[in-house]
Amino acid sequence: MSGRGDMAGEQYLLDLTAAGYPVIPTIDRPEDLHLLPEAGQYAVKPKAGADSIGLTFVPREQPSDLVYGDILVQPRIDFRYEVSFYYVDDTFQYALHAPDPERRWVLEPYEPTDADLAFARPFIDWNTLDHGIQRVDACRTREGELLLVELEDLNPYLSLDLVSDRTRDAFVESMTASLHRFLDAQPRA
Repeated sequence: MSGRGDMAGEQYLLDLTAAGYPVIPTIDRPEDLHLLPEAGQYAVKPKAGADSIGLTFVPREQPSDLVYGDILVQPRIDFRYEVSFYYVDDTFQYALHAPDPERRWVLEPYEPTDADLAFARPFIDWNTLDHGIQRVDACRTREGELLLVELEDLNPYLSLDLVSDRTRDAFVESMTASLHRFLDAQPRA
């Protein structure tokens, strides 16, 4: 449980924003509102939240009226689709996407480009998770850019029923090998 993504809370969105990573810009203080791009609406979510629980949208005029402390604020992004890149340890396994933004959990297999994988790789490297499953969730903007939505390392839904038998078998083999490496690295009593 050494990941720096969701298993440690949503602080990573602030850290990655400050470090200049391609992430949906995120703030947690009213004095940082000027750092967000202009948007028709802003997404407000709890710092300790997950899976969109507690997510609300407020109009452009409202972010300065919010009670800050335990919330994050982001511009609401008009995106073409969401895409998820699945990794075991630091090795890419497969990708799925939701081609319709209104139906987030209707997923289909996605063949990532080299540029897509180059986008996801720095987040895997940043997370420093030695063993286990990681999922890089991103949105493709209308301009074609990928932006990080979430770095899931705690409770990633795998949707293995949507991938080919070959991909599923390779994933299970990779996960099994990861668990063995983890157990072999543990001190013996």
